[in-house]
Amino acid sequence: MTKEVIADMKNHMEKSVESLRREYQKVRTGRASTGLLDEIKVEYYGNPSLLNQVATLAIPEPRTITIQPWEAKMIPVIEKAIMNANLGFTPANDGKVIRISLPPLTEERRKDIVKMLKKLAEEAKIAVRNIRRDAIDGLKKLEKDKQISEDDLKRAEKDVQDVTNSFVAKIDEVLAHKEKEVMEV
Repeated sequence: MTKEVIADMKNHMEKSVESLRREYQKVRTGRASTGLLDEIKVEYYGNPSLLNQVATLAIPEPRTITIQPWEAKMIPVIEKAIMNANLGFTPANDGKVIRISLPPLTEERRKDIVKMLKKLAEEAKIAVRNIRRDAIDGLKKLEKDKQISEDDLKRAEKDVQDVTNSFVAKIDEVLAHKEKEVMEV
């Protein structure tokens, strides 16, 4: 019984860490990343489509993203979508390829980004702690319903705390990696 509760808890905590990683992909560092454009949608034959479904995205240089639409008529639509996304990029095209040059980040901007990263990490930790609370409530309910003994409850609570600590450490690790990436000049 307790194993199912802990397995379910681990699954939910893993999703929280993955969600944090996805959020971090959208954060601009000093380097170009196609992840910065993941959320951009363009109108393609009347349907909103993700940018990577209508064009090939590449990073030929550390501070440049190239977007090569599969159809030349998509260039103005893609440029407009990028401008409307308010990412701070100004796309330029040569008739075939759209180029986005990322300006270097200032020291002040890097520090602001790190603050935002820490805030996102703290939100992920709060989510993990909420999952821990739900798991412990589930275990207490099992004990109340006489499905597990008090000793089993104590052991399971310790296991829940150990798993929680490991996921908080994972979040700190993800934060440290991204923070290093942002502060790198």
